[in-house]
Amino acid sequence: MKLTILGCHSATPRINTNPTAQVLDIKNHVFLIDCGEGTQVQLRKNKVKFNRVKHIFISHLHGDHYFGLVGLISTFRLLTREADLHVYGPKGLKEVITLQMKLADSWTNYNLFFHELTSKEPEVIYEDDAVEVSTIPLDHRIYTNGFLFKEKPGERTLRLGAALDANIDKAYFRKLKQGSDVINNDGVLIKNTEVTLPPPKPKSYAFCSDTAYNEAIVPIIKEVSVLYHESTFLEQHEKLAKPTKHSTAKQAAAIAKKAEVGTLVLGHYSTRYDNLEAFKKEAQTVFSGDIKLAKEGEVFYFD
Repeated sequence: MKLTILGCHSATPRINTNPTAQVLDIKNHVFLIDCGEGTQVQLRKNKVKFNRVKHIFISHLHGDHYFGLVGLISTFRLLTREADLHVYGPKGLKEVITLQMKLADSWTNYNLFFHELTSKEPEVIYEDDAVEVSTIPLDHRIYTNGFLFKEKPGERTLRLGAALDANIDKAYFRKLKQGSDVINNDGVLIKNTEVTLPPPKPKSYAFCSDTAYNEAIVPIIKEVSVLYHESTFLEQHEKLAKPTKHSTAKQAAAIAKKAEVGTLVLGHYSTRYDNLEAFKKEAQTVFSGDIKLAKEGEVFYFD
């Protein structure tokens, strides 16, 4: 699982900072999460191939999370894209984007599908044989969702030597990897666990951006491999978090601790701060696990 940070600051773009956008590479899928202004430039800088982006997830309709979307959609058109593009986001997103396209007479030459979200309960919004994506209802000033990306369990690992010693025909190796017990060449039932090992633990990634401190999400993200949680403010400005429905680094760490996550990634920093290390230091006073700071162009690998 690979996470590329395209932008990780809140509010307005600056010369060296960009609003929220990320690319998650998981099970051969390249998912774009949020699409703040300038995202397509950041995609190019980070050498992300446009044609691999087939699914875009928009958390909410504040500009720093989707103002780059219509530009990206338009660029795909100019590049004569042919692959379908699916966009998942709050109700109203389709209206905004299609109005811009209509007024510019710039309809896409590829299939563009909008999947508008309205539920305030977690729901599965994408699924195939490899991954499942569901929503994480967040507490912000407008309707907002985070997204939970989960790998599906892979095949078991065949212990080849043990399988051969058990006199199992090679034709049954596939069934063994799929978890089945099989009959060997002597007519004896061989238990799957005798000749295979469990598959690697499936990885998961929870994206929680723009939300007040909200313990209701803890059961949804319980024990995820990686949690990205907004940390707009440091504790010295905690009084600003509540009215704006944002979180501090300590609050993000508290959620990570309660959810028992593997790694916490902090981001969505207010541009009032120049020293990002202060966010990590504050979070470390609460969460003893691995903590990483999102930074533009940063690439994280989670094996």
